Amino acid sequence: MSNLTPREIVSELDRYIIGQDAAKRMVAIAMRNRWRRQQLDPELRDEIAPKNIILMGPTGVGKTEIARRLAKLANCPFFKVEATKFTEVGYVGRDVESMIRDLMEIGVSMVRAEETQKVRIKAEKNAEERLLDLLLPRAKPASSPAGFFAGTQGGGVEQKRGAEEDATREKFRQMFRAGQLDEREVELEVKVQSGAQVEIMAIPGMEEMGANLQNAFANMFPGKRKQRKMKIRDAYQVLVDEEAEKLIDPEAVNELARERVEQQGILFLDELDKIASRHDQAGGADVSREGVQRDLLPVVEGSVVNTKYGMVKTDHILFIAAGAFHFAKPSDLIPELQGRFPLREELDSLHREEFYRILTEPRNALTVQYKALLGTEGVTVDFTREALEEIAATAEKINEETENIGARRLYTIMEKILASLSYEAPDKSGQTVVIDRAYVRDELAGIVEDRDLSRYIL
Repeated sequence: MSNLTPREIVSELDRYIIGQDAAKRMVAIAMRNRWRRQQLDPELRDEIAPKNIILMGPTGVGKTEIARRLAKLANCPFFKVEATKFTEVGYVGRDVESMIRDLMEIGVSMVRAEETQKVRIKAEKNAEERLLDLLLPRAKPASSPAGFFAGTQGGGVEQKRGAEEDATREKFRQMFRAGQLDEREVELEVKVQSGAQVEIMAIPGMEEMGANLQNAFANMFPGKRKQRKMKIRDAYQVLVDEEAEKLIDPEAVNELARERVEQQGILFLDELDKIASRHDQAGGADVSREGVQRDLLPVVEGSVVNTKYGMVKTDHILFIAAGAFHFAKPSDLIPELQGRFPLREELDSLHREEFYRILTEPRNALTVQYKALLGTEGVTVDFTREALEEIAATAEKINEETENIGARRLYTIMEKILASLSYEAPDKSGQTVVIDRAYVRDELAGIVEDRDLSRYIL
């Protein structure tokens, strides 16, 4: 678990997300509180529940990005799900507990990758030996002639043959490490999918039973192995993966993953406002939405969910919910669910100043991405300040006149501006292209002026 201070967390988030300082501070405190909780005595630690968060604001202002970057920073299991995917138990659709099972899958994958990295050196060494065995199968020792002297003579022959084999083996080892054997082909026994693929259609609300049945059928029809020819560099990777799998204890991986999910997991519940029941409406969809909320409540409050890796407690999983809340508000949620999200923060809408900063400041800014992409074709792209200001102003204008999709508008505008250059890039290798204000206006001419056209294209 990360032990970064709130100030350090915000500083890291600032490298990728522009503005939204209040929201960054809130999630930074929530993350630090998880570290603080781990320092307490176990008796008190179990009593401290996470302070779940609701982030409110229009699309494209950074709600999801804040949660995703936070999870990456803390190196903890993170899963994003849309609340609208869930239906009340008994109806066709996903049950709310499925998000815990998905989070557990992510946790297991994370831990397995970490454990694989720990045994990587030994796995590579074992894989190298297996590869040399494929290239130079060891000769079986000949049966010794009867008699003491004959046996001594035979032993000398065997020793000489063994020394020659060892010398040849070392020569091949050096050639392999130097990459001189990469293109040579070997025949390797690999695992293949079983021909019997059984698909289980789960009853709504009983997805876990369906998953268990599918695993049972998979065990009844295990994957077969067959000989395949492949290049040595590819065969080596297959062997490394197989050797690493042998060195890892799956039970230990599952146990560590379960603990990490329970203590550090983050679930990002998007579009929470879409399941809020408005008080001025009754019946129909609102009844279903309230049913989903009531199914969600025990999971957020703290319950035990059955997964194929064992029982997972949700008491200390951090839930970060988000939504635009244009037509509904947090108070439209059922009171019990409101109480489980005590922290709320409204994110600011973005304007041309923020758009300009988004284009220039983050480490993964769009300008950086496009420069790198076109750089692979040997084309150097330079954006002038005036060009970026024009892009930012255009994004603000289109958002005001059509649908406000926040910073996502920059993607469509940038793609439109650079479409011609991207198409012609292979023919411009070695050239430098300057994107200035005139270039931007030329590429967007007609689209920005035609409001109906810009509604569909930008």
